[in-house]
Amino acid sequence: MKKLSLLLCASFFSGAAFANETITVGATPVPQSDLLKCAKPVLAKQGYDLKITEFSDYVTPNLALSQKQLDANFFQHKPYLDQYNKDHKTDLIALVKVHIEPMGIYANPKTEANLIKSKKAADTLKGSKVGVPNDPTNEGRALNLLQANGIIKIKPGVAYPTKKDIAENPYGVKIVELDPAMLPRSLKGNQLDLAVINSNFALTAGMQPTKDALFIETKDNPFANIVVIRPDEANLPKIKALGTAMNSPAVKQCIVTKYNGQIIPAF
Repeated sequence: MKKLSLLLCASFFSGAAFANETITVGATPVPQSDLLKCAKPVLAKQGYDLKITEFSDYVTPNLALSQKQLDANFFQHKPYLDQYNKDHKTDLIALVKVHIEPMGIYANPKTEANLIKSKKAADTLKGSKVGVPNDPTNEGRALNLLQANGIIKIKPGVAYPTKKDIAENPYGVKIVELDPAMLPRSLKGNQLDLAVINSNFALTAGMQPTKDALFIETKDNPFANIVVIRPDEANLPKIKALGTAMNSPAVKQCIVTKYNGQIIPAF
């Protein structure tokens, strides 16, 4: 009888080998945390409890992942990850691409009103303060967007420029490097005239990229947001389940219906 009981228990647990196992993912609040919530029911059906830890910066989530405080994180694109690995001598890897957040150029209300009234951009842009993210890849991305819209010109052949690589500045704009999360607040506080802002921080601040940005990146860019993991855990069943869930129809539906073009599926 005891032997039969043990066999039944073994059979039960082998059928739900990963029941109640937790997957802890660090993410920025919008839209990453929201998209993880869309994946939560998908994982629950497989017996995984998805725990989401929110971060407001771009450094702590990778540090926490490297220190094994997280199973994965979701906040960055591949160029940012590559630069982080190089700077911190880490070997974190991408699990799956999830979505693209087009970066936009935004104006404070006064600057936007002046741009609408003026027939010449130079009348408003001359000497203006333009905020850009202070991490290397996103700063380069921001400066390239400013160049694409005729505000500055960058030295040829520089993929991820800094303000030192500005070759021409016809409007005499002042580039202000700030933590990405600080850009919306500084713009709304009139400390900046313009700011180039990542869509996740724009959305968190109540901005609608496709509606409020003066200019926005095209959809065909290499900056898809990725789920990132430690390389030694790539083949763990729970990590594979996370990747599948984040590329599931449920998550794609969330991207399309909830954000209505503000962010774009990358799978």
